[in-house]
Amino acid sequence: MLDHIEEEFPAHTSRPPDAPKALQGIRVVDFSHFIAGPFATMILADMGAEVIKIEPPGRGDDLRRYPPVHSGLKLGAPFLWTNRNKWSVALDLKSPEAVEVARQLIATADVVVENFSTGVMERFGLSYEECCKLKPDIIYCSVSAYGREGPFADRLGFDPIAQVESGFVSMNGYADREGVRALSPVMDISTAMMACNAILGALVARERTGLGQAVEVSLFDNAVLMTGYATMQHLFTGANPQRHGNTSPDTCPSGVFQAEDCAFYINCGNDKIFQRLMSQVIDRPDLAAADVYATGSDRIRRRDDLFAILGAAFAQRPWSHWQMRMRAAGVPCGRLRTVGEAIRSPEARDRGIVTRIPHDTVGWVPNVNSPIRYSRTPIADPIAAPAVGQHTEIVLRDLLGYDDTSLARLTEAGAFGTRMAKTIAEDAKT
Repeated sequence: MLDHIEEEFPAHTSRPPDAPKALQGIRVVDFSHFIAGPFATMILADMGAEVIKIEPPGRGDDLRRYPPVHSGLKLGAPFLWTNRNKWSVALDLKSPEAVEVARQLIATADVVVENFSTGVMERFGLSYEECCKLKPDIIYCSVSAYGREGPFADRLGFDPIAQVESGFVSMNGYADREGVRALSPVMDISTAMMACNAILGALVARERTGLGQAVEVSLFDNAVLMTGYATMQHLFTGANPQRHGNTSPDTCPSGVFQAEDCAFYINCGNDKIFQRLMSQVIDRPDLAAADVYATGSDRIRRRDDLFAILGAAFAQRPWSHWQMRMRAAGVPCGRLRTVGEAIRSPEARDRGIVTRIPHDTVGWVPNVNSPIRYSRTPIADPIAAPAVGQHTEIVLRDLLGYDDTSLARLTEAGAFGTRMAKTIAEDAKT
């Protein structure tokens, strides 16, 4: 595992050392776990915010155990993917002493993020109202399944449930079988992006008004948005979207075709692209000018005929031939790739999407870089996801001013759990 990382991926190129960061000086106390919350806070951390991740002692965020787990890292690839550039503080929030530490951290923060089940933060005494008493201008972001109020506030929610209940799954797959979920956690990722946007908007509003606010993003609300314009199409027509496999219900010819050596996708989004495809790529100007193929609606009605013509042509030559011609003609196309092929592709290498970053235990770990590119405030250099509670002592000492006596008192009270208690006790002796 990761044996060939030095051969396959370049080391990360550091940002200019004197360049400012977009969110420099912003502190986030992050109580979230799994994907939607942590991915949102990771984006903030990439932008330069100081993100302090609060985790249960010992076991930490449950996502740490999602496979494959690296024995040297003692965490899994999904956790590494969504928790870079953060500090981990291990607190047992069932302990009043640990809750008090959390309250002190919140009092120094700009943003709080949480995605517990509804009512959990209230039981800890860390509701929005309580946090406002600690920091009146706090921005408090809750990522929930179905909202924090109403008859469904108690429901648990995960990405696949949001996919099926929003109608998203009903749209995807083939007409002769049930809908298919997306394997990628698209609802978690998009909810995280929406939460990050909401937090950034609240920070701008606070800059203008001096006031913080509660922010809420629901996984279900976002999942309905992720059905795209199909929702509005349904409201116009009353019809539900049908499953079309790899073809498009709105444009034609759009879909998967087979070259001599591999499969690829074409997206003919308008009439001009179709005309260029027929006249410049497969040398059929007669079809480009044919009245029966003049509009998208015409072509959709004759999809089978068009696909047969194109399929016969494409099968005669390899992908390299067709890619060159379609690129020259301005026809959007792409080869069907595996994930491994995609991250090792020329496009990915040119954009520096996957790099390697140093790690104290295992030497190097892979990193999937942020797609955000700033010209004046470059994204922060990536630091690998932390071990559980890795920064507990340094955060409490440096940010809150705790001394050995204070740490010993909290240790004795069980605020840090048994593992962290042992570490702090050993440090105090040396």
